[in-house]
Amino acid sequence: MRYCARCVTPDTRPNIRLDANGICNACRSHAGRPDIDWSSREKAFQDVVTHARARSAGYDCVIPVSGGKDSTWQVIKCLEYGLKPLCVTWRPPGRNALGERNLRNLVSLGVDHIDYSINPDVERRFMLKTLERLGSTAIPMHLALFAIPLRMAERFDIPLVVWGENSAFEYGSADEAHTGFRMDHEWLRVYGVTQGTTARDWIDTDLSERDLNPYFGPAPGALEHKKILAVFLGYYFAWDPDMTRSVAQAHGFTSRAQGARTGYYAFADIDDDFISLHHYFKWPKFGFTRLFDNLSLEIRHGRMRRDQAVRIIAETGDQTPHADIARFCEFAKIPRQRFWSVVERFRDPLIWQKKPDGTWFIPDFLIPDWKWSAPHEI
Repeated sequence: MRYCARCVTPDTRPNIRLDANGICNACRSHAGRPDIDWSSREKAFQDVVTHARARSAGYDCVIPVSGGKDSTWQVIKCLEYGLKPLCVTWRPPGRNALGERNLRNLVSLGVDHIDYSINPDVERRFMLKTLERLGSTAIPMHLALFAIPLRMAERFDIPLVVWGENSAFEYGSADEAHTGFRMDHEWLRVYGVTQGTTARDWIDTDLSERDLNPYFGPAPGALEHKKILAVFLGYYFAWDPDMTRSVAQAHGFTSRAQGARTGYYAFADIDDDFISLHHYFKWPKFGFTRLFDNLSLEIRHGRMRRDQAVRIIAETGDQTPHADIARFCEFAKIPRQRFWSVVERFRDPLIWQKKPDGTWFIPDFLIPDWKWSAPHEI
């Protein structure tokens, strides 16, 4: 493994490339932000708003929301521009009390809201299937949270869908020139975090097409046919997790009092007890964690030096979400040994090596004296 010389992102992260100077493409892309004419982009967003309101027959836009700091900021920004939104949420099966509180706070800002629940038995079987086949509990989540708002816009002829950050750009999967301001079928196919699958790929004798109906988005070209535009708000306004947190907290959003659930931020990934499993699988598959992602963003935004980030990783140590894994296993109705056996199947042997006592370790890891955990009982 090699690590970016500017941040702490390793070259094992999907779509990350280090240049001749050892700088990752995410850092290179972020360094170009001062050259962006944000004033012109804000005017362009005003044109989007004007177009949506001219075509609206009721709601001007759909805003996909979770109640988190980003979606709270999205709602505030859209209300500031005079849009009348319909907020739509895929209700995660692991939503916790803080997530429920923050979502209710978002609705109290003055919006209509749909909280879309999927049959928990279908979600249980679907999450277990994606875990065992592709080493991810989050494929159903990403299919649902992208499909449901887009189908609502299509069904009710709402001319605009306002997403938040363009994750492919923010985390370095692609530069802005390749992702732009629109979310379309091609963006979802490449950057939708479904490992190249669609809902149709998961139909079998256990899960029928009727079972998986909520995970199907509009047909390719359907949004374009109805002239429904899906945009990333982060294209028009400089995106910064600390900025969205500050604005959201000023409007009633609550961070996690116990500190970060996973990673560095106590204000992110906090509304769902199962989200940490999605991030955890970066560790066996790629040899890094959510903490690396968050600290790399802090470095790019100039709030932290690389040596400080390395020290935080060393001091934080292992972030395996044991309590959340136990909750998921209870939800999925499987013993924990079954979960850990899946983890071992997806451990990358090109990254990991095993000591004589059976402990896995990463040669030349960023932290030389890292305390490697003993192997899990499976």
